Amino acid sequence: MGTVVLQNVWKHYGKVEAVKDLSLTCNDGEFLAVLGPSGCGKSSTLRMIAGLEKATRGTIAIDGQVVNDLEPRHRDIAMAFEAYALYPHLTAFENIAFPLRIRGASSSEVEAKVRDIAGILDIVDVLDRLPRNLSGGQQQRISFARAMVRSARVYLMDEPLSHLDAKQRSQLRSELKRLHQLRGLTIVFVTHDQIEAMAMADRIAVMDHGVLQQLATPKEVFNKPANLFVADFVGEPPMNLLDVKVEMDGAAAVLVGNGYTIRLSDARLVEAAGQVAGSEAVFGMRPLHIQFGLGARDDALPGESLVRAEVVAFEGLGDTAVLTAKLNGSMIRIETAPENRTEPGDIITMRLNPRYMHLFDKETERNLFH
Repeated sequence: MGTVVLQNVWKHYGKVEAVKDLSLTCNDGEFLAVLGPSGCGKSSTLRMIAGLEKATRGTIAIDGQVVNDLEPRHRDIAMAFEAYALYPHLTAFENIAFPLRIRGASSSEVEAKVRDIAGILDIVDVLDRLPRNLSGGQQQRISFARAMVRSARVYLMDEPLSHLDAKQRSQLRSELKRLHQLRGLTIVFVTHDQIEAMAMADRIAVMDHGVLQQLATPKEVFNKPANLFVADFVGEPPMNLLDVKVEMDGAAAVLVGNGYTIRLSDARLVEAAGQVAGSEAVFGMRPLHIQFGLGARDDALPGESLVRAEVVAFEGLGDTAVLTAKLNGSMIRIETAPENRTEPGDIITMRLNPRYMHLFDKETERNLFH
C-alpha cells in the first residue's frame, strides 16, 4: 500500500483559493475521510492527489516519491467516483476486469481476481448482466470492484455513496469498511456526510473554506471538537450552542446567559474560561450529554449546573427521541429515550455535567475546554 503526504499545498482557480496551505498525511493502510460542506476544498484535494488537478504550490508525495509532475496513470492509484461511469456495452464482469486487461493480466488471473472481489462485495450473481439491468446499489458495487480489483498504492474515492438510498448506503459502508480491513488498503475518502466519515474512517480531516480545521479520530472529532465549526458541523442532532458572558467569581467561573447562569468549579475549566474573562463566548453541549427531570428541581451533583426550560416539542424516532426546549430566547435539543416522553409546556430541569461542556472563544472560535 502507500502513504500520502501533502505539505503546504495550495490550489488556486484564478483568484479563488480552493485549498489553503494544507499539510496532511494519510498513513499506510489508513482509511482517511476528508469531510466538509460543498466548496470546502475536499474534492480539489483529492483531485490533486490523483493528478487530475495540479497543485498551485506545495508538494504531494506517495510513498516518499514527489508526484506533483507525474501523470495520473503513473501514480499507481485507483479511483471511484460519485458517478458510476460504467461502460454500458460491457457486462459487470468485463467492467471489473477492464483495468486488469489493459495491464496485460492473463485470463486466469482476471477470472480469479474478478471472482474474488465480486465475492467480497456480494455481486457474483450479476457478473453476466449489463449495467442497464443493475440497480443503483449493484452498479456502485461494480464501480468499487473495478477500482479495487487491482493492487494500487492508494485508493481515492470522491462522494461514491451520495446517489444511493439510505439502506444501500448503509450496506455499502459496511462492505467498504470490511474490504479495507481485509486487505489493509490505503483509502482517502471524500464526503460531505458525517455519518459516512464517522462510521468508516480511522481518522477524519475536517475542512472548511479550503482550510484544515481538525485531523483526529472520529471519537476525538465528536467529543473534542477543535473549534466552533467542527462542533457545529459534526453531530446529529447538532451541538447546542449558546452565547454567554464569562465572569470570574473567586475560585469559580460563571457563564452568564439570557436568564440563566452556569457555574464552573473544576479548576481546569475555570482556568480555561479565565482566558476570556469579561468577554463573550459560546457555550456548547451535545444533546446526547444533557440529562433532564420534570419540574423545578434543586438536586445538583457536585460540579453540576441546573438550568430550567420549557418543552416545545418531543420527537419520537424509534430507538431514540429528541426533545426541544425553550430557554428564554434560545432553543435547546436533548437526545433521550422514547419512554421519557414530555408534552409542550412542561417545565424541565436540565442537568449539565462539566465533563461534557465546551466553551468557544468568540473571536478565534477555538475550543477552550479541549
